[in-house]
Amino acid sequence: MIMGFNSGLDIERSYYAATANPSPLHAPLTGEVDADLVVVGGGCTGLSAALHAAERGMKVVLLEGGRIGWGASGRNGGQMIVGLRKGAAELVKLYGRERAKALFDLAFEAWGLVLEMIERHAIDCDLRKTGHLVCAISAGDMAWFERELECLTTVMDYPHMRILSAAESRAAVDSPYHGALYDALGGHMHPLNYTLGLARAAIAAGVTIHEASPALRVDRRGGIRVETAKGAVRARHVVLAGDALLHGIDTKVESRIMPVGNYIVATEPLVDAGEVIPSNAAVSDSRFVVNYYRLSADGRLLFGGGERYTPSPPADIQAFVRPHMEQTFPQLKGRRIDYAWGGLVSVTTSRFPHVGRDGEVYFAHGYSGKGVILSTLAGKLLVEAIAGETGRFDLFKGLNPMPFPGGAALRGPLYVLGMLWYAMRDRLKH
Repeated sequence: MIMGFNSGLDIERSYYAATANPSPLHAPLTGEVDADLVVVGGGCTGLSAALHAAERGMKVVLLEGGRIGWGASGRNGGQMIVGLRKGAAELVKLYGRERAKALFDLAFEAWGLVLEMIERHAIDCDLRKTGHLVCAISAGDMAWFERELECLTTVMDYPHMRILSAAESRAAVDSPYHGALYDALGGHMHPLNYTLGLARAAIAAGVTIHEASPALRVDRRGGIRVETAKGAVRARHVVLAGDALLHGIDTKVESRIMPVGNYIVATEPLVDAGEVIPSNAAVSDSRFVVNYYRLSADGRLLFGGGERYTPSPPADIQAFVRPHMEQTFPQLKGRRIDYAWGGLVSVTTSRFPHVGRDGEVYFAHGYSGKGVILSTLAGKLLVEAIAGETGRFDLFKGLNPMPFPGGAALRGPLYVLGMLWYAMRDRLKH
C-alpha cells in the first residue's frame, strides 16, 4: 500500500486506529534479500497468504507501503457477511446449480476460516456473532428476498436465513424498512484488530514484514524481483495483494478493478445504543449504493454510506456521511460524531473477486464490498495454487471479471455514469 493514495482520508484518526491493539513497527526494507515468496500488501489477503505460506515452510517477506492494516482491511465496516456480492439465485442463473453451489460453498468456507483464525490465534477483535440483516428499502425487495431464501434453502443447503416482516425488522433495527432478510451466521468485528492479529500470527510463523516499503515495480526477468526505494526482494513467486492501492505495479491486473471511495463515521457512545439496533446485528440495506452500519463494542453507531463514485475524497467526510445516517436514524439527528474516515476499495465489472495468476505473479482483489471475510480465504487459495493445489483456486479464477472498458482513461468516467444510473434507480424505489 502507498500512503499517498490515502491522503486526506483521516485513516490515522479513524475509530479503528484509536482503539487498535498494540502492534510493533516494522523496519523498512533496505538492501536486497531472498525469499521463496514476496507478498505486496499488508492487509488480510497478503497476511493470510504470508501466514499460510510460512506454515507450509516457505520463506516469506511481506512489503507494506504504509502501516499494516491501514488499507481497506483495517478501515472497512467490519461486517461479516456470508456469500458473494451476487446472490444465490443470480449465481444459479449465471453458472447453473452445480457450479453455483460450489462457489457458494467456497464463499461460506471463508466465514469458517475467519472464525478459525480468530480462535486459533487468540485474536481480540470484538467479534459479535449476532447476525446480519439486509433491509428492504422498497416493498418490491421482499419478492427478491423470497426468491433468494428459496434458492438458499433448496439449492445451497443453507438453512440459516429467514425473512422478517416490517414489524420484525423494526424490532431488530429501529428504522422503518419494509422487512429484512436475516442471516443468523452473520456478525461483525473490529477489522483493524483482526488484521493486526493476522500479522502477529504471520510473524510467529516466521514471516518478515517491512512497513513504509512501497513496491515500485515487479521485474520478472530471471525470476521475480520486487523493488522498493531502498531495496529489493528476489523470490520464486510474488503475491500482489494491494487491492485498490497497487497503482502502476501491474497494469494488466489493475485494469480489472475500479478504485472507489467509501466513508464511515462513528458517533459518540450512545446511551440508547440498544434501542437503535436492539439485535446488535450488522445491517445493510437493499440499495445498489449500500448504506451499512453496526454498533461498536463501546456503543457507538458506525455508519457507512453516501454516493461517491470517484477516488477523490469529499472535503468534509463527516458532513458527507451525516445526512445518510440521519435519514436512516432521525432520532440521532445532531448527535456528536467523534470519528470520520474513508479510503479506497475496489470493485470489478462483475462484482466478483478477481483472483488469478500470470506466470509466477499471483493476485486477488476486487472483493466489491465482501472483503471482510473473502480476503482471508483468497490469501489461502493463492498459496494452495503456488503449492500446485489448483482446484479451489481455479474455481475462483474462473470468475475472471472483464477489464473495465476504455482502459485507465475511460474506466472512471464510464463507472461514474453507471453508478449514477443505479443511484437514480435506488431513489425511484422509494
